[in-house]
Amino acid sequence: MKSVRAQLLVGLVLVLGLATVIAGYGIFRSALEEANELFDYELRSIALSLPPSVAATELITHPDRDVEGLDDERVVIQIWDAQGKEIYRSVPSAQFPLQKPGFHSIEIGEKHFRVFGVQQSSRFVQLAQPTFVRDELALKLALRTLWPLLTVLPFEIAFVLLIVRRALRPVNTLSKALAARSVETLQPIEKDSAVPTEVQPLVDALNGMLIRLRGALQSQRVFVADAAHELRTPLTALKLQIQAARRDGSVSSDPSWLQRLEERVNRAIHLVQQLLALAREDAEFTAREGRVDLPIIASQVIGELSILAEDRKIDLGLECVGVARSNDRIIVRGDENSLITLLTNLVDNALRYAGAGGRVDVRVTVTSGMAAVEVIDDGPGIPPSELERVLDRFYRAANTTGQGSGLGLAIAAKIAEKHGASFEIQNRTDGTGLRVRVSGLLLATQV
Repeated sequence: MKSVRAQLLVGLVLVLGLATVIAGYGIFRSALEEANELFDYELRSIALSLPPSVAATELITHPDRDVEGLDDERVVIQIWDAQGKEIYRSVPSAQFPLQKPGFHSIEIGEKHFRVFGVQQSSRFVQLAQPTFVRDELALKLALRTLWPLLTVLPFEIAFVLLIVRRALRPVNTLSKALAARSVETLQPIEKDSAVPTEVQPLVDALNGMLIRLRGALQSQRVFVADAAHELRTPLTALKLQIQAARRDGSVSSDPSWLQRLEERVNRAIHLVQQLLALAREDAEFTAREGRVDLPIIASQVIGELSILAEDRKIDLGLECVGVARSNDRIIVRGDENSLITLLTNLVDNALRYAGAGGRVDVRVTVTSGMAAVEVIDDGPGIPPSELERVLDRFYRAANTTGQGSGLGLAIAAKIAEKHGASFEIQNRTDGTGLRVRVSGLLLATQV
């Protein structure tokens, strides 16, 4: 885990160290330039101030140290006459080649020298000096300037530690406050002026998440209460019927009692199945990846519900639109089980509310690389004022008849949302009935 404190400290200390090194190098280079100017001026002054009598002096021939052993301040003087003959050398063993007039930097062996030559009326004067003399003087001058920076560096690091610690104190305070909160406390975090501006977006995001979480928990409580109420009604009625049957012996005398009992049990079973399906869909925020053939699962759902359609004498059929041949496959991305649940709820809902002898059509269409599913019935439809509320859990329109849990459309809408599809409910314009459309299912070939 990366620490912001550690990153800040390491980064700032490295920057300070690097700045000190760069400053030291710059100071050394500046001092070296000044030393070069000083010694160049000295070489030129010596060359120009040599008296003419020096040229008449015989060449010194006594032994002396060579070039490698020159002292720090040793300057080698060489003079040539007008014919190019060397007539004087201050250090006989130190031989430097004749250079052109002006300043030159030469290397002999592993040592570097600074050479200055000047042409005079009857002679050519050349002076040479080791460059390490200049480097040592530049280093001394640089250290005199740099040592205050090195002395202040530890204090700078200490100030950096203090400033970083002080800057991150509000973050630590916020972390401790969140850690000390109860799991039941979902109130937004109070904004403090001490919290840095950079942390405010994080606080706003946390507050937004807490608000959404509080709303989700409230919805969950309402859902559990509604579910308990919906389950209590058929189960209580079932219990009362059983108690009445025991009391008056109506089991043998009233055959319709078993039918009513079966209806209560079926309603309870259907409600439990819908609750489990809704809980499963709520637990997953996105659809599982898969390849689903829409006509195949639509045929499967129609086959399973065909008995209910035959019992009510409803014409239940499947139509594919936008494909070249009737046997072409329409494969979309998504979770096969969820899409089967979606189609089952829509078709079952249409069969329950369509009139006897009516018609329910399941239509699969393909347009612009997208697939859509429509379930169309000729039932009573939904009053326009209630179209926006029918997706609420456990809500049933006022004009509906028959048994139902009020969860079928809510589950279907949840599954469509997980698949990134749009869910539309509208009354048919060509007569009575309802049209439910799920569009925007992405074809697998477009992935």
